[in-house]
Amino acid sequence: MPDELLIDGCLRGDREMQKALYDKYSSSMYAVALRYSKSVPEAEDTLQEAFVKIFQSLATFRNESALKFWIKRIVINSALNQQRNKLYMYPMVDVNDLYDWAEEGNAVSNYSYSELLSMIRELPDGCRIIFNLYAIEGYKHHEVASLLNISEGTSKSQYARAKMLLQAKVKENNLINYG
Repeated sequence: MPDELLIDGCLRGDREMQKALYDKYSSSMYAVALRYSKSVPEAEDTLQEAFVKIFQSLATFRNESALKFWIKRIVINSALNQQRNKLYMYPMVDVNDLYDWAEEGNAVSNYSYSELLSMIRELPDGCRIIFNLYAIEGYKHHEVASLLNISEGTSKSQYARAKMLLQAKVKENNLINYG
């Protein structure tokens, strides 16, 4: 069903259209919520909170982008709101003390999506959130800093730490699998 019809129906309060909108986007948005969450229940809470916000603010959707991207932004913001208090609980690593992941020539292509998702979900909260925003969503460090109300250096540091931790996890898994 076209998004325009879904939007019109939802704005009229049509429960079937609300369900259709949810059914159309919930699984892909759940995958987004999972990347920002430590657990399945946390991701489910994020998704529920996001869809409440989506239905409450659908009248403000201006068709300036695809509905899917507007919904995704709300899901990301909902996940960030849940994680915001956890960002400052982890020690920072100076970005100059880390080396580039590419230097080691690690390939993650041997891993399935679920294995990669599991490794990302094991990251400390700050690292996980910044890794998702920068590496997966495509935000620049200054944009991440603005979104999270942190310094650009903190964004870079947490991203570098996330890469270092993921690299260690890949090495660990390779030793287990091939050791």
